[in-house]
Amino acid sequence: MNPFQSIYDEIGEDKIRQLCAYFYQEVQANEALRKLYPKDLQPAENRLFLFLLQVFGGPQTYSELRGHPRLRMRHLEWKIDGKMRNHWLNAMLSAMDQLQLEPEVRELMMGYFIKVANHMINHE
Repeated sequence: MNPFQSIYDEIGEDKIRQLCAYFYQEVQANEALRKLYPKDLQPAENRLFLFLLQVFGGPQTYSELRGHPRLRMRHLEWKIDGKMRNHWLNAMLSAMDQLQLEPEVRELMMGYFIKVANHMINHE
């Protein structure tokens, strides 16, 4: 089991849903990020919610509906450089700040999101 899978037990489904909602509020407000998404953000928000539920130790609904996450492959159509990584990561960290998480949980989540954000860079 990866250490991130304990997060679901710590914060539950509702906080993961809130995190996704807060994140997409940040996306809406960030011009660089907003350009990457279609007009309707709801489908993307729902996919992120299902993905994070699974990654953080909850139901495996994401894989049941969409197969293996293959994050990097699914995002290859977008230019993700260090600057875009920072936009995404800052939006996620701002969303996390709104949840008022326990420090240990926040640190664990932050470690996960930094790792993923770095992995997604596909452009210099």
